[in-house]
Amino acid sequence: MHELQITESILKIAMDYATKEGATEITDLYLTIGDLATVVDDSVQFYWNIIAKETIAENAQLHFERIKTELLCMDCNARFHPNPEDFTCPNCGSIQVKVIRGDEFSLDAIDIETEKRK
Repeated sequence: MHELQITESILKIAMDYATKEGATEITDLYLTIGDLATVVDDSVQFYWNIIAKETIAENAQLHFERIKTELLCMDCNARFHPNPEDFTCPNCGSIQVKVIRGDEFSLDAIDIETEKRK
């Protein structure tokens, strides 16, 4: 359910940007989501299709880039991509790990169309 609030925030950011830039249409939004972020692409898309209706973002394409989880072992300094059920270091067996990548969530770019000037 938190995807609804996330999607509402994305739409607000996009609409604010589009208004500032004098856009007539928002065409594409580029999102980066780490595998550890608790955001489901399909849910964001579902809510987008509902809340963007009758706005200049109604036909915008959402592009999702997923970032694979990468951990750093605090005991042996090995970097690794964990098994989703097991974050144990495959090098030394330690459970003392730090997330390096994979918890990101960002709106990276917004593509817009502006009115053609004569």
